[in-house]
Amino acid sequence: MNQGTDQTPLPWFTQEIEKFLPHRHPFLLIDRVVELVPNEKIVAIKNISMSDPMLQGHFPGQPIYPGVLILESMAQTAGVLGRTILQNSSTCFLTEITEARFRRLVVPGDTLRLEITREKDRKTFFWFSAQAFVDGELATTAKLSALLR
Repeated sequence: MNQGTDQTPLPWFTQEIEKFLPHRHPFLLIDRVVELVPNEKIVAIKNISMSDPMLQGHFPGQPIYPGVLILESMAQTAGVLGRTILQNSSTCFLTEITEARFRRLVVPGDTLRLEITREKDRKTFFWFSAQAFVDGELATTAKLSALLR
């Protein structure tokens, strides 16, 4: 299901994403939102490019996208979903990452497909299940929690 809000159809690119997140270039780590099932699930895309500054030093001669930035991309995507659930101008703060597993390397030229599902919530506290895929292959999984203030 490829939905957006009544005001903005999908896909969402940087200008729309920035309405939901305080992050800006170079730390905005999602390129577009391609699917949104209100209150349930979101799918975003992050294109991995050799021009990403962190790949110049991680690692020279064998660039690998850092796992911590994959987790940050997941958290930012979860933040967009959380903000659409509450429909307010809150900021989403990551509170916990558990069960993180890295199953394949992510390298320049790859496209991360970030799939985040809301597991449960309690007022302004949310728990999410997160998966990142490259070409249909599972790259990373994690459980996230966040607080909206």
